[in-house]
Amino acid sequence: MATTPVPPQAPPKPTWDPREPVRPWLRPTIRIRLTLLYGGMFLIAGILLLSIIYLLAAQALHIGSELPFRIVEGRLQSEICEFPYAPTADEANRAMNACVNAQRQHALDDLLRRSLFALLGLSVIAFAFGYAMAGRVLSPLGKITRTARNVAGTDLSRRIELDGPDDELKELADTFDDMLDRLERAFTAQQRFVANASHELRTPLAINRTLLEVHLSDPTAPVELQQLGKTLLATNERSEQLVEGLLLLARSDNEIVERKPVDLAEVASRAIDQVHGEAEAKGVEIRGERAPAVVQGNGVLLERIALNLVQNAVRYNVPEEGWVEVTTETQAGQAVLVVSNTGPVVPAYEIDNLFEPFRRLRQERTGSDKGVGLGLSIARSVARAHGGRIIAEPREGGGLVMRVTLPL
Repeated sequence: MATTPVPPQAPPKPTWDPREPVRPWLRPTIRIRLTLLYGGMFLIAGILLLSIIYLLAAQALHIGSELPFRIVEGRLQSEICEFPYAPTADEANRAMNACVNAQRQHALDDLLRRSLFALLGLSVIAFAFGYAMAGRVLSPLGKITRTARNVAGTDLSRRIELDGPDDELKELADTFDDMLDRLERAFTAQQRFVANASHELRTPLAINRTLLEVHLSDPTAPVELQQLGKTLLATNERSEQLVEGLLLLARSDNEIVERKPVDLAEVASRAIDQVHGEAEAKGVEIRGERAPAVVQGNGVLLERIALNLVQNAVRYNVPEEGWVEVTTETQAGQAVLVVSNTGPVVPAYEIDNLFEPFRRLRQERTGSDKGVGLGLSIARSVARAHGGRIIAEPREGGGLVMRVTLPL
């Protein structure tokens, strides 16, 4: 008779979390170090103060133990107290008692005065020593903060690598280093993906455009085929714009590492030159004074900000007598680019939606000849990458006022 094999039993699950490191019961934590530090400081200060008070009290008692008078030829004489001439026994006793009390009070006053000076000196020393020790204890936090600030500039290769006792600060620094390792791997993977996507998406679109242009250049092609080719070419062009916008949006979300002097006035002028033909076709006047405003950044990306804002201002304008005003200036240590235009009335609650990808006023970006719905998203990402910001405000009478501020 065959027996059914008994499946092996699973090993028991551990009662402790294997991901948590086992730490010794007593280790030099920040709490223990601060307890020992401040407890020792209070103990030392108390011993010093007690010793000083003891010495001062001993000196006061030594001075107070000396009689402030003496008997000379049957008469009481003193340099401190005054005694009556030929006093009776009661008068002499009262005078001596008053003289001794005065001497004791003088000694107590001197003790109090010296004790206050000693307390003041110890307070100054204690504050100075405490300030120095607090700086020494908190110096790892300063290192962590400086590293985090450098990482904010997309220098993900920086690490804290904190040396010292195995306390909470070292644990925090090690955790922060692990997080930076993961972030660096994630950003590296993102950059690799953007590079691969740039090649994989641009190549077939470029091939499609070339084939369509070759077929459209054939004069013997039927009219229906030419119309279909033009439609497909417009669709392919919109797809190329969408891919370029997505790739630029992915790249501009990072901080700009390599910076060069860029004049916003020149950038705005170049953007206006590119949109000038479209503005004339729509009857939109472009005006405004552009003062020099030099910032440190990437000229190509900054030009994309100005181009997107000016294009939107021209495309979303009134049918007749519309205008776009482009100005640049410097204010309070910042370079300012302002693009305002006439256009439809924009509710204030719709402003935030304008900066969302594929969104437009009161509708999703499902299809339009005015763009792919990424212009303002790209402008905001580029501004953030340069350490600046972009603000949109409804203009009275219709249209928008777009204000870009960048640090000089």
